[in-house]
Formats: sequence, C-alpha cells, structure tokens
Amino acid sequence: MRHQKAGRKFKRSPSHRRMLLRNLATALLEHGKIRTTLAKAKEVQPYTEKLITLARGGWNTARFRRCLAVLTRKDIAYKLFHEIGPRYQGRSGGYTRIYKLARVRQGDAAPMAVIALLGENEAIKTPAARPAVVGSGQ
Repeated sequence: MRHQKAGRKFKRSPSHRRMLLRNLATALLEHGKIRTTLAKAKEVQPYTEKLITLARGGWNTARFRRCLAVLTRKDIAYKLFHEIGPRYQGRSGGYTRIYKLARVRQGDAAPMAVIALLGENEAIKTPAARPAVVGSGQ
C-alpha cells in the first residue's frame, strides 16, 4: 500500500526521475512553455514555482547556487534571476498554468498538456463576491 507517499514514480529510478524534473524545469524556464504529458506537467509545476520564488527576492549568491544545483544550464539560472524573478515580484505564487490538450499522444494515448509561465500582465482570477445574507430581524 502506498499510503502517504506523495509524488509520481514514472517507472524510473530516483536519479533518472530527478534528472527528468530538472530538464523539464530548465526547458520551461528557457522557452516559457512546453508540451508534455499531464502527469509530468503536474509534477514539474511545484518544482518550477519553488525556483521562481527563490529568484523573486532579487540577486543573492546563496539562492543563485541553490538554483544552479537544480537547473542544468547557468545561462537559464541568470535568466531566472534577472528576467523571470523580477516579473513576478508582486505575485505570491501561481506563476505557471497547465492547459489540458484535447488530443492524446499517439502510441500510448497519454493525456497531453501545455505548462506555461504566466505573463506579467495576466491577473489572478478572484472568486465572485457572494451577496450578503440579510437576517429576518426576529
């Protein structure tokens, strides 16, 4: 039984799974959006958002080195700290969005998705305000 065992295994060894997530996160930060399976997109989303949260605070050598331990390319780490991080300065989380695609992957029918970084001008959707309930006054 896998009770309280979070995360997906993807039928890979731990080192291969870690490298897969590193490569997906690097590609997402480099291109702004990537097309992958829905399960991989859901797994890489919190991984990438934690990196963006580190970069949001501006340049710091310790945080930069923490990002270098995850990202596979140094120029993407610089881009993260100088372009992507400052873009989300006033936003507290929710830097990426997953869009489910209507088509499945040919061959194994895996559900596909696009994970994309939000633009700086996209607003957070706020829930509609519910009308206040007025008491009967009894």
